[in-house]
Amino acid sequence: MADHQYKFNVSMSCGGCSGAVERVLKKLEGVKSFDVNLETQTALVSTEPSVSYDTVLAVIKKTGKTVNSGEADGEPKNV
Repeated sequence: MADHQYKFNVSMSCGGCSGAVERVLKKLEGVKSFDVNLETQTALVSTEPSVSYDTVLAVIKKTGKTVNSGEADGEPKNV
């Protein structure tokens, strides 16, 4: 099975906000790489096949940031 590519639009107002999202993604097992971009308000996450969209979404939401939209492997998903 191929890796998953997830994309989230996250409301982040400062470097501390994007840093919080980076910290939780760093701790999540199965995440191969991620790119949190404050300018575009996005978090791109590449994971092993075993990591679900809902798992990554829940971890990002734990930071208290608002997730406006999400995609899993190019398909729009509910947040």
